[in-house]
Formats: sequence, C-alpha cells, structure tokens
Amino acid sequence: MSSSSFSTSPDNRYFEDYIPGAVHEFGSIKVDEQEVLEFGRRFVPLSYHVDKEAAKKSIYGGVIASGWHTAALMMRIYTENYLSQVANLGSPGGDELRWDKPVYPGDELSVRATILEARRSESRPDRGIVRTFIEVLNQKNEVVMSLKMVNFVRSRELKS
Repeated sequence: MSSSSFSTSPDNRYFEDYIPGAVHEFGSIKVDEQEVLEFGRRFVPLSYHVDKEAAKKSIYGGVIASGWHTAALMMRIYTENYLSQVANLGSPGGDELRWDKPVYPGDELSVRATILEARRSESRPDRGIVRTFIEVLNQKNEVVMSLKMVNFVRSRELKS
C-alpha cells in the first residue's frame, strides 16, 4: 500500500510540501517473530512478548509485539517515506498515542499519515510546524496504533 500526493521526494521535501488535509499512505513492513521476542526480552519482558508457550494461554492467544516495538516499526516507515531527509528539524513529541489492536508476528504494517496542520513558526520564520495524525494499519486494514506527531520542518523559502 503506497499512495501519496507529495509532489516531492523525501530528499527534496520542505515545509511548503506538507499540505493540511493531505493523506499519504506508505508501507509495508513485516513483523518478524524473532524480532518481537528479542525486543520483548530487551525492553518489555512481559510473558506475552517473550514466552511463546505462556503467550498461548494469554488473552492474545500467542506472542504479540510490544506497543513500543510497533511504534519503532512505524517510525521506520514514517522516517523513510514521510519525513524530509533535508529539512526535518526534529520533533518535540507526539500526543494521544493509542494501541488499538495487538500486533502479531507475520502481520504486515503500513502507515497512513493525515496532515492536520502546517503553520509557519512566528518566532522562527525559516521553519514550520507540521502536525500529523498517524495510523498504523495491519494487512486487514485495521488500525493497530495511532498518534498525533509534531515535527519542525525547514522552509524552502523564507517569508518575511
């Protein structure tokens, strides 16, 4: 699934290219069972992330990816396809993070990014602030995770 109305590639994308209301879809990335187990052991050692036998008896019926692992997979797709490779200035964070459905090994994840707002910074007119609603979808087109991200993006043109 890839559908984007960006007129520029990530290596030539600036603040002006982020148009409020535009929806961009990117993906996919496959959830690997070994990575789920390794991430779980390292960062979120709960039985349903690290123990296949115990996970079978859980409410999930099997091993699931940690929400933070899902967020990391989302960031891979988001970084490669949505963020500017030349003008991204970082992020102060995100809001309203939700893990709506479990993510299982073998799932194929993709990202839908809806630009909520793009406004030029009043204090630093060489950049803008882009707010994006991110949805992570599985192969059934079900939303498994969502959040609102904020990014600072350098402008192509300086407005006075």
